[in-house]
Amino acid sequence: MELESILLPGITAERPIVIAGPCSIETEEQTMNTAKQLAEKGIKIFRGGIWKPRTKPGGFEGIGVPGLAWMKQVKKETGMYTGIEVATALHVYEALKAGIDILWIGARTSANPFAVQEIADALKGVDIPVLIKNPVNPDIELWIGAFERLNNAGLKRLGAIHRGFSSYDKKIYRNLPQWHIPIELRRRFPNLPIFCDPSHIGGKRELIAPISQQAMDMNFDGLIIESHCNPDAAWSDASQQITPEVLEYILNLLVIRQETQTTENLNELRKQIDECDNNLLAELAKRMRIAREIGTYKKEHNMPVLQAGRYNEILDKYAIQATSCGLDPEFIKKVFEAIHEESVRQQVEIINK
Repeated sequence: MELESILLPGITAERPIVIAGPCSIETEEQTMNTAKQLAEKGIKIFRGGIWKPRTKPGGFEGIGVPGLAWMKQVKKETGMYTGIEVATALHVYEALKAGIDILWIGARTSANPFAVQEIADALKGVDIPVLIKNPVNPDIELWIGAFERLNNAGLKRLGAIHRGFSSYDKKIYRNLPQWHIPIELRRRFPNLPIFCDPSHIGGKRELIAPISQQAMDMNFDGLIIESHCNPDAAWSDASQQITPEVLEYILNLLVIRQETQTTENLNELRKQIDECDNNLLAELAKRMRIAREIGTYKKEHNMPVLQAGRYNEILDKYAIQATSCGLDPEFIKKVFEAIHEESVRQQVEIINK
């Protein structure tokens, strides 16, 4: 891809570049109050949700076009740049008409090539920074495809936003980080700026600080954080928004390591290993929970714990899959023998209670 700097006048490349503001623009008073507090804390780019696609109908789905007038007022009174999410060609038209400085494409939209193409077509001939959030599903090719569609339309000032990936098992995070995916994106496109969205990854305000630090440790360029003058009263995503004061505190505590390389260094590779190991532990815990449920079922139906036919079927199946994945079948056999032994132990424990 052919890329140019996304930096706007007065914004330096010093990490982290911070974009902050409420999940949703709600009222003129809330907008201006939040913006003025953020400006006092040194924030240069104000974000605000104008259109808010919700998972289910009936919730607050954004103030819409009237909120763009408040964004213009923010820019006039504070000097901050403004950024909003767009999901349709009409959104793009209204945003450009209102003089919005930065656009981003949300996770639901980036998962839809038709929607991304519509936005790309609407932006032909326009020189504006556009950030693209990762799709809701962990598909790096779909993410890259969104960048290519905009790049093919002539847009050069592109950046990525890592907001995590949806999962049926939420665990600690609202959206699983899966850090290896944005790291792979950086490996393929070293000059593509990457922002982290700790608000949407964590889903809880107490997770914003540690996730932000992780992003900085991985050499991300910036952070996009939801900040509200009164988070507990927010009309959307109240639990993941923080006050401008808390935001300032978090930013002041960040440790910014200046080592930079154009390729992944050893620390980044180790972080990928750590992420894989964390995922393995989580999946093993899930497997053992299911094994205990099976133990309960066998107890209730007076069934034996060990069923040799099922065990042999598992070993044969994964030995074949191991070869296709470039793994040693004997190694995989040992792994599943250990897993099976622990599953049997837990089922026996359930039956003997």
